[in-house]
Amino acid sequence: MPSRVRRLSRPSCTLFLALLLLCLAFPPAAAAQADRAGHDLVFLPAHTLARLIASREVTSVQVVEAFLAQIGEHNAKLTAIVTLDGQHALARAREADAALARGEVWGPLHGVPVTIKDNYATKGLRSTNSSPDRAGYVPAFDATAVARLKAAGAIILGKENLPRGAMDYQTRSPLFGVASNPWDLARTPGGSTGGGAAAVAAGLSPLSLGNDIGGSIRIPSHYCGIYGLKPTENMVSSYGVPPDTRGSKFRAVRHLNGFGPLARSIDDLELCLKVIAGPDTRDVEVPAIPLVDPPAKTLASLRVAWADELGGVPVSEDTKKALAALAAKLGEKGCSVRKASPEGFDYPKAWQTYGKIMDLELGQYQSGFTRFVSYIFGWRYRRNVPFLSLAYPATYRTYLDAMTARDGFVSKMEGFLADYDVWICPVASTTAFRHIAPDRYFGPFPLYSEPVVVDGRPLNYLAASGCYTTLFNLTGSPVVVVPIGYTREGMPIGAQLVGRRWRDLELLQAARLIDKASGAFRHPPGY
Repeated sequence: MPSRVRRLSRPSCTLFLALLLLCLAFPPAAAAQADRAGHDLVFLPAHTLARLIASREVTSVQVVEAFLAQIGEHNAKLTAIVTLDGQHALARAREADAALARGEVWGPLHGVPVTIKDNYATKGLRSTNSSPDRAGYVPAFDATAVARLKAAGAIILGKENLPRGAMDYQTRSPLFGVASNPWDLARTPGGSTGGGAAAVAAGLSPLSLGNDIGGSIRIPSHYCGIYGLKPTENMVSSYGVPPDTRGSKFRAVRHLNGFGPLARSIDDLELCLKVIAGPDTRDVEVPAIPLVDPPAKTLASLRVAWADELGGVPVSEDTKKALAALAAKLGEKGCSVRKASPEGFDYPKAWQTYGKIMDLELGQYQSGFTRFVSYIFGWRYRRNVPFLSLAYPATYRTYLDAMTARDGFVSKMEGFLADYDVWICPVASTTAFRHIAPDRYFGPFPLYSEPVVVDGRPLNYLAASGCYTTLFNLTGSPVVVVPIGYTREGMPIGAQLVGRRWRDLELLQAARLIDKASGAFRHPPGY
């Protein structure tokens, strides 16, 4: 009997000793601390992650693993990331760490994971533009902006949700489903870069690459309480967006668009812009504009104009109060603050001009019959949306008239902004609204009859969403969105900070000072 006890006790003792050593090596408090550290990593800005990786305080593998864990925990309810490239991202992170050990630095984003809107071409990674006929498309090339992020050392973690063809102010994908806002899952994160904004806000990504032809960076940034930059038109190459242009013999969409980042800090917007901007032989309309840091300014030296309503389009009281509070705070801190708008700026004509250019360029990808049907039967829908226009027939003279009118609006906006460092105005009529389903689709375009409610008043869905953003697609102005407050329900409120064309770094400098004074940014609870 005693010998039998001894035989059983040997493995038991061995197991006990092994467990004891394991607990000593990894005590519960240390394990919890490691989990907490991983959670903290996902809410650090990209430039801080880059610094920590470069100094080898953390590894790229640790950072990528932290984001993969956050995605695993939260993405199912957000539907923000739609194609995850986790294994390749980890392999690339190991290469990044090995390179640092050899003394190699790939660039300012060495080893930092980023996510990309799914209408950018990404080599070897599914790029659908959320279109069912492109569901399995895998390009053999990178969009220029993506290639530049990679060259700067960034690691592509995955692709983000968007509406079909990026044509909606919500993110309702026929391939991937509906994206939700991390502040309230019953609400939209906006569109069309809704997946990117939700991912950045919820700590699924430190940096997103989006694009904006009518508010697609700015509205999601506003709805999700983060920062977004629509650069000056033609500051960043459009090559590779959309990712697949099979069957097209020409590039019709040449104006109104902007390609830029969404992030959790102004510094990250600036870092990303410096990486992706600049001339590109595959998009010859991008000029060689030097991105030189401007002379330092103080908050007290800023000249600020602000407005809480433009063109008679209603704005919620919460938004108006947040804008007025920001203006008052800036004034108290020594800024020259004036409530002002461009004198003589014809908003109805500006919206109509935007709509005509959109139609005359984007419409060239539609058949003549489709355009005719739209013209005949779509007038009831268009009459309630200031920026929806359809030029029929589409003639060269009509296009030149619209572009000439645009020149006038650009000139007037630039003249007004010459007296200010920044113009602050609303992003949309209200904050993120509850999910609204379209009645039907006309091709890739959703049609809505249900309104957006602004302080109890129903407002046309498109007008409530896009009237304030499309103005600056028309003028090609750079715009930064910063969080400035919260509604009574706790939803974030952002503001558009508008600057002069090609003065993007000056605008970012002013935005950084204003954001510091505002101090409104915070993470959504529960992430």
